[in-house]
Amino acid sequence: MTKNTLMLSVAAATLALGACSKKPPEQLPPTPVETGTSEAPAPTDTLAGPGTQDHFTTAVGAPNTIVYFDTDKYDIDSEDAAKLQTQARYFAQYSNVNFTIEGHADERGTREYNLALGERRANAAKNYLVSLGIPESRIRTVSYGKERPVALDSTEAAWAENRRAATVVIG
Repeated sequence: MTKNTLMLSVAAATLALGACSKKPPEQLPPTPVETGTSEAPAPTDTLAGPGTQDHFTTAVGAPNTIVYFDTDKYDIDSEDAAKLQTQARYFAQYSNVNFTIEGHADERGTREYNLALGERRANAAKNYLVSLGIPESRIRTVSYGKERPVALDSTEAAWAENRRAATVVIG
């Protein structure tokens, strides 16, 4: 490149970049005015409508979104059944809401064993919901095994928290 061509290229690039620069608006929008009302915030269910995790959790109660299992078990006991019945009422009311049941295990055992156990736990919850009339096509299952613990200690209490099937709304 010759010196003139190089200078011409630099000048053209400078002009092109200058044309892209933002200019301040001619008139700024008005500043917000305090209305003076002290209304309470809107209820959660109006902010987070059906089809959101917040709405589901508020409607059924956070404790009812998770089913817990005994060591090496995946059977649904009476406490689990009550939680799943609460979920079923919600999903029957909101028939357009799809969801995932995540199966989890505690840290003990091999990765493969815990993935299989998590899958059995998720499927046990799914099958119970299907038995209550929730269409199988609306329910997805996934197993995380021991890969996503909620409690990180190596204690019986922590292990008990991690042996679970959690229902998560697909948004």
